[in-house]
Amino acid sequence: MAIPIRNTVFDKIKDARRLTDAELFKSLVKDGHAIAEDGFNKILLDLEILGLITVSWITKDERRIEVVAVKKEVDEIKEQVKQTEEKDYEASFPGADR
Repeated sequence: MAIPIRNTVFDKIKDARRLTDAELFKSLVKDGHAIAEDGFNKILLDLEILGLITVSWITKDERRIEVVAVKKEVDEIKEQVKQTEEKDYEASFPGADR
């Protein structure tokens, strides 16, 4: 089963963290993934709509592509419950504090 080209493109962007569209296109061609320019633009648009990358213009003909940093939100209540459960579990063993 072949990996979709969109996944390959995202993996290349993720590995580089930040690159230009020309660098990405050359890298894909070098690895044997020849795609048309409109297909390439559609893949970038799809990845941007999914919230995985950001694409911004550097110059008239060049774009910067970056991976979106996903911040993991910590639920404070769940964290407190987890800590309480761990303390209760440890306290359930008699003589464990010796």
